[in-house]
Amino acid sequence: MVVATAALGLVIGLVIGGLGGGGGALTVPALVYLLGLTAQDATTSSVLIVGISSLAGVLTRIRDRSLRWRTGFAFAVVGAPAAYLGGVLNHRVASPAVLVTFAVVTVVAAAAMLVESRTTRDAEECAGTSDPAELPTPPSGPGRDAGTALAVRPTVGRRRVLVRVGVVAGCGAAVGFLTGFLGVGGGFLVLPVLVIALRMPLAAAVGTSLLIMVCNSASALVSRMGDLDVDWTVVVPFTLASVVGTLLGRRLADRLPGAALTRIFALMLLLVGIFVGAESLLTG
Repeated sequence: MVVATAALGLVIGLVIGGLGGGGGALTVPALVYLLGLTAQDATTSSVLIVGISSLAGVLTRIRDRSLRWRTGFAFAVVGAPAAYLGGVLNHRVASPAVLVTFAVVTVVAAAAMLVESRTTRDAEECAGTSDPAELPTPPSGPGRDAGTALAVRPTVGRRRVLVRVGVVAGCGAAVGFLTGFLGVGGGFLVLPVLVIALRMPLAAAVGTSLLIMVCNSASALVSRMGDLDVDWTVVVPFTLASVVGTLLGRRLADRLPGAALTRIFALMLLLVGIFVGAESLLTG
């Protein structure tokens, strides 16, 4: 039993370390269907496992300049209260409802990650094909109203900032709530948002996603402290192996193309979502 638990934890850690998320989406089904935990116990255990594993991933990247601390903490500020509310709601609904919601969100996230992998691949193929020096420059001289140009640029800049703030706030709240309710770190949702919506490079998005997962998991765990029911014989070996897997996953991510890793995981996530949904509906 301990060996099987550790093996599962190692796989989850590889996913978290390699992709900056998605471990919770695999942890909950593994705890429910392979280790026999209830949905509520599995989501609580998953929050603990994913939070600690994500922290290990952040520590390996703490000196990495690509990690976007401000974006990560901005997500956390919005997501932490939502994660707390999600954790409270988790104990007020039936287990089948939690699992069906989990299945739907997982399938949607898998589709988003497939889109993200295509975007990343196209970006990699186009890298280096454009020279910034060849980009058109605004006309200058007597025929150009310099005052108008200076007035337009701040307006466009403010608009972009407002859009970015809106994306971070909306997505941060949604991911935070799902972290608390479903017991997932939210990385499989955060990663496509960071890459697609915020145009963040994949390497930076992975580390930033881990930072967000740590903050959201901590908040979700606080909401469960009054009714914390954890099987430590499962959680301890699972978590230790997951931390090791996270460290190994970082090395794996440095050796393989990000788009390929994301595509493989998205397909795995899609299968998990379909299985959990079908199983919940048939047995419910």
